[in-house]
Amino acid sequence: MIKILRFDQGNLPEGLRQLLLDVHDEAYHDRRHEEFVQRFPWFVDHWSSKSGFTCVVAYDDDEPIGFSYGAPLTEGKEWWRDHMPAPERTETFGVSELMLRPAWRKQGISPRLHQALLADRTEEMAVLTVDTVRPRLQALYESWGYRKVGENRPFIDSPLYAVMVCDLPTAS
Repeated sequence: MIKILRFDQGNLPEGLRQLLLDVHDEAYHDRRHEEFVQRFPWFVDHWSSKSGFTCVVAYDDDEPIGFSYGAPLTEGKEWWRDHMPAPERTETFGVSELMLRPAWRKQGISPRLHQALLADRTEEMAVLTVDTVRPRLQALYESWGYRKVGENRPFIDSPLYAVMVCDLPTAS
C-alpha cells in the first residue's frame, strides 16, 4: 500500500537526506557518471536549507520509493521571470525535484506526489524545469496544467531545461 508523508522544514526526520540520496542514486543509476548528476547532494543541502522547504516521500509499506520537494522562490529570482511578463501576483513555489525508483514508475504515484507537495500552498503559481530531451515528461507536466514559457540552462554543465509554470488552484 502506497502512503505519502509530508515533511516541512520544522519536522525533517533524521535520515531524510540519505533517503533522498538513495532514491536519486537508483533513479539516475544509468547517468551516475555525469558530473551534474553527481552534484545532487549539493542540491539537497541547498533546497533543504531554504525557508519554506517542503518534501513529500512515497512509501510502499515501509520502503521509500520516491519523493518530491521544493520551496517558495525569492521574489525577483523566479525561474519564469526571463520568459514571461510578471502576473499581478508573483508568489511562486519552485518544484525542484520529483523522482521515483524505476520499479514504481508508471503506476500513478508521480501525480500523487506532486499533488501532495502542492497541497495547501498559498503561492500564486508553481514552476518546475524539465530536461528538453524528455518530451514525454514535458507532456506529462502539461497534462497536470503546466505550460512551457521558455528554456534555461542554469549551470554550465546542466541540461537545457524547459521552464514550465502552472497556476495553483488555491490561489485567488
